[in-house]
Amino acid sequence: MNDSKLQIITGLLSAFLAISLLVKLHYIPGGMILSGLFLGSMLLVAIIFGCLVVAGILRVVTKKYSFITLFSVATIISFLVFHYKLYSPTLKIIVPNGFTGEVTLILANVDENILNVDSNGIGYINQWTFEKTYTEPVVYTSDGNNIKERLVGFNPSAFWGNGKVCCIQGKEIHTLNFEVVPLEKLGEKQYYSKDLTALIDTALVLAVEPDRYTRAQTEAFETDIK
Repeated sequence: MNDSKLQIITGLLSAFLAISLLVKLHYIPGGMILSGLFLGSMLLVAIIFGCLVVAGILRVVTKKYSFITLFSVATIISFLVFHYKLYSPTLKIIVPNGFTGEVTLILANVDENILNVDSNGIGYINQWTFEKTYTEPVVYTSDGNNIKERLVGFNPSAFWGNGKVCCIQGKEIHTLNFEVVPLEKLGEKQYYSKDLTALIDTALVLAVEPDRYTRAQTEAFETDIK
């Protein structure tokens, strides 16, 4: 295949991957006051500049392919890696019939996620799922009804709340959570709370050493109680 055909094929594929990345960036959570789209777009621009440099270096090494072809190939590889980094599974969660409250998925030492949550809204997920999940889940009641309209996320830019609970044997529990609200409270966050340390299966939990901020908060809380 000659270079001109390669330019067209790789250029079209690169453009398709870039557009699909921009679409995906609309759904990733942001940071501070910046949206996921803005932060992701900045990284996308940095990737493109990096690919320009790589293509320039490769063009010096080989004269067989044009700069545009080499740039397109570099962006295709980089965009595919970025796509993988942005991948999020869409979890299917089953809640008990009539459930209202906070759904909490615990970081756990399990191979298969336990997404059929108990009466307290507690389920268990492995570390890969915990680290990759940011998209809104599909939630059904035990009798098969989709309750999408009753789900309330953490905030407008990030559906999942990411929490820490201290402590079990000196270690903290990491969680992902959202709320299932009554029909008369659609779209309104209710700030449900529960003592997870008394409700979880400690044999499943993948607890970790608390960082210094968690220790400081725990010590301050204990001091207030005293």
